[in-house]
Amino acid sequence: MSEKKHIAILGSAGSIGTQTLDVVRGQRSHFEVEVLSTFNNADVLIRQAQEFTPNAVVIGDEKKYNYVREALSDLPVKVYAGEEALAQVVEMDDIDIVLTAMVGYSGLKPTLNAIRAGKQIALANKETLVVAGELVTRLAREKAVNIYPIDSEHSAIFQCMAGEWENPIEKIYLTASGGPFRGRDKAFLKSVRKEQALKHPNWDMGAKITIDSASLMNKGLEMIEARWLFNLQPDQIDVIVHPQSIIHSIVQFEDGSMKAQMGLPDMKLPIQYALAYPKRLKSDFPRFNFAEYPSLSFEKADTDTFRNLELAIHAMRQGGNKACILNAANEIAVEAFLKDQIGFLEMSEMIEACLEKISFIASPSYEDYVKTDTETRMLAKELLPV
Repeated sequence: MSEKKHIAILGSAGSIGTQTLDVVRGQRSHFEVEVLSTFNNADVLIRQAQEFTPNAVVIGDEKKYNYVREALSDLPVKVYAGEEALAQVVEMDDIDIVLTAMVGYSGLKPTLNAIRAGKQIALANKETLVVAGELVTRLAREKAVNIYPIDSEHSAIFQCMAGEWENPIEKIYLTASGGPFRGRDKAFLKSVRKEQALKHPNWDMGAKITIDSASLMNKGLEMIEARWLFNLQPDQIDVIVHPQSIIHSIVQFEDGSMKAQMGLPDMKLPIQYALAYPKRLKSDFPRFNFAEYPSLSFEKADTDTFRNLELAIHAMRQGGNKACILNAANEIAVEAFLKDQIGFLEMSEMIEACLEKISFIASPSYEDYVKTDTETRMLAKELLPV
C-alpha cells in the first residue's frame, strides 16, 4: 500500500465534501481522491473530477448519467449512476477510507457496504448511527473496522480519549452553540421563517443541518450518535449550550477529571484529523487567540422551548427503532419547513405524532429499519397540511 491514503468521498458536493477537498488540496502528499459522489449536483461533480481525476464518480440521479459521462469522456474516470452503484463502488480495492458526508438516511446503505468490505470509515453522516447504531457498530466490530467521527463534537470526544481508552468514561458533555434562536421563547419561534433559521451564528453548514441546529434536533441526533460511537448509556451523555463554539465537547472520567478539546469553529480540522489518524498533520488553519475570547460561557439547554431535543432524548432512552422513526420524521419535517409548508414549532408536533403512531420494535433487523423509515415518511407526509 502506498503512503497516501486513498479516499472515497460520498456527498462531495455538500459542505463537508467540499471542505474535505480543501483538506486534500493542502495535503496532496498524504491523500489521494479515489471516488467522488453526489446525488444531483452534476456540475460540481464534473468540476471536482476534472481537478482531482478520481478513479470513479457516481451521480445518484440516473437521468444525469449521460451528461456527466460526456463531460468527463476525455479523462480516465469511470462514471456510474444510481443508488446501487454508490453502494457497490465503496467496495473498490484501492479505497483505504470512505468518508460519508451524505445527508440523512441515504448514507446508511453505502456505509454498511463499506464496512462489510473492510474499509475504514470517516463518519460525517450522523444519521447512519442514529437510525441503526447498534447494527452498524456491531458490524464494524465484526469486520475490525474503525469509525472515525467528523462531527466537531464527536471528534472532540475522540481526541480527548487519545491515550485514555483503558479509562472508563463517567460522562460526556456535547456542546451546542444554541443556534440562531438561543434565548427565544415559543411565542417568537411560532412565527420564525426559514430565512431566519438558516442564519447560524458560528458554523457554515448545509440547509438541513442548519435547520436541525436551530431546532436543537442536531444536538439530539449527536447524543444518539455518541451513544453508539463511544459505547455509552443514555444517562452518561449531556448537552450544554456554549455560544462561542470554542470548546467542542468535554469528557469526564471516573476520578472527576475533565478533558476538553478547543479550537475555532472550522470543520476542516476534524476532517483532517479523521483522515490522517493517528497522525496530526501540520496545517495553516486559523489559530485560536485567547485574547479575542476573554470569556467563555455555558448554560443549560432549554428542552421546554426546543422540544426536538427532548424528543430525541426520549427516543435514545427507548432504543429499538425509535431513533429511526425520529430521524425519518425529522427529515420530512425539515423539508416541509424549508418549503414553507409548516411552521418551526410544527416540526416537533409532526415528529411527536410519528413517534406515537409508528409501531415500536425493540430489536430491529436491517429490514425492520428500512420498513420503519418508509412507514414513518409516509405517515409524516400524510400529516402535512393540504
